[in-house]
Amino acid sequence: KMFREIVNEMANLYEINQAIMACVDSETGEIIDDRISDLLMEKEQKLENIALWIKNLQADVQMFKAEKESFEKRQKAAEKKLTSLMQYLTDNLKGEKFSTGKCAVSFRKSDRVEVYNDALVPKKFLTKKVTFAPDKDAIKALLKSGQKVNGCRLVEKLNPQIK
Repeated sequence: KMFREIVNEMANLYEINQAIMACVDSETGEIIDDRISDLLMEKEQKLENIALWIKNLQADVQMFKAEKESFEKRQKAAEKKLTSLMQYLTDNLKGEKFSTGKCAVSFRKSDRVEVYNDALVPKKFLTKKVTFAPDKDAIKALLKSGQKVNGCRLVEKLNPQIK
């Protein structure tokens, strides 16, 4: 094979470095093969290609981060708008069904404990977290059974179901 073909077939820096070492006399350090200049140029080209690949990957990483942040902002904006529109629809329909050929809106009732004063809730209904918080499930069960819990009331809520 011709020297150029051998160099072009080399797949990695290790092989190029081995070929360079073979061009130098290990005892005297003298260059014994004139192919060394071509090998050094090939090594430089490989190193440059790797460095350019790294630059491209760094640019890709930055672009992906920017896209991720952009999508997160868009997601949060869409979620906020969704919540707002759901409340707007609920306020306007007041629990009445609405239907057209393209959509149907109905409401499912659910009960939710609204704690309007944490300080009035008995300690036995507080769950331990980083801070104390009312145990809304236990309070809800008591309120539904007709018992009173200081600082709490049962609030009926309308939840739109869109299909």
